[in-house]
Amino acid sequence: MTAQRFATRLNSFGSAAHLAWPDHKGKPTIMMMAERAATVKGLTDLDLNYPDHVSEDPAGLARRLGDLGLSVNGFAMRYYTNPAFKLGAFTNPDPAVRREAIDLTKRGIDAARAAGSHLMTLWMGQDGFDYAFQVDYKQAWDYEVEGIREVCAHDAECLISIEYKPNEPRSYSLLPDCATTLLAIREVGAANLGVTLDFAHVLYADEQPAFAAALVARHSRLLGVHLNDGYAKRDDGLMVGAVHAQQTVELLCQIRRDGYDGAIYFDTFPDFTGLDPVRECEVNIATVKRMLHVVNRLEADNRLSDALARQDAVASQGILQSLMLG
Repeated sequence: MTAQRFATRLNSFGSAAHLAWPDHKGKPTIMMMAERAATVKGLTDLDLNYPDHVSEDPAGLARRLGDLGLSVNGFAMRYYTNPAFKLGAFTNPDPAVRREAIDLTKRGIDAARAAGSHLMTLWMGQDGFDYAFQVDYKQAWDYEVEGIREVCAHDAECLISIEYKPNEPRSYSLLPDCATTLLAIREVGAANLGVTLDFAHVLYADEQPAFAAALVARHSRLLGVHLNDGYAKRDDGLMVGAVHAQQTVELLCQIRRDGYDGAIYFDTFPDFTGLDPVRECEVNIATVKRMLHVVNRLEADNRLSDALARQDAVASQGILQSLMLG
């Protein structure tokens, strides 16, 4: 079994900047944050936002990260460069704005490949609506599917992964949940297209994370796993296992069963309350390693498979609690 890779959100390492750079004025640079991330014990990869984090040659940036001992897991698109994107990226009513968003994504894919990655994550947060009678739903859906299809065709060797989210910044996202995202993926029909599950997004889509993962494995491909936690009302970005430890373990069991072999990415927000991001990331890594140890023990325990076959929640809870809590 290959060693588990752990990736994280680079912007987290701007949190509590005074601890790392007491004399620095202004925001830390990309490389300052990367150097800080490189001090995290057990961290292997970073994900980079495009175009935010890629102001230089992406291959050169990847080499500089490699010198720090970090690989580039993947890129994630951000549609902030044009204020018009607030009304939609791929679904914008202006064809020139839609073209700009699609072309920006293609450049992001090229940059990811130049950096040695083959994964681009699309979070289409701007594609949605806020009012009744604001959009023609069929037209918006057609724009979304056509845009995704075009960027998938740009480079068949690059995996394109949709990270769905119920809302924010729009009141309603066009791709808000697992089932809707899988419908879009079926219509796009691209072999290099799949899904990224963000734990907090899944929770406040009112979904059970492991069930969502099982549906993705059945109807598409799981290309990314973002671990965090929250109270299922918004994208809290809390530390792994802080609220939903059992659901996190169940998700890890499910993706192991389905053959997921990608990185575990920590999409947590220590910067929201000024936590030490190095220590926060190290605790996340340690937590997941402990949870994976529980997963190993669960897989070796025939009693659990028997309990699941009977849908015996009392038995399964007893087994799980004994392994998790001793």
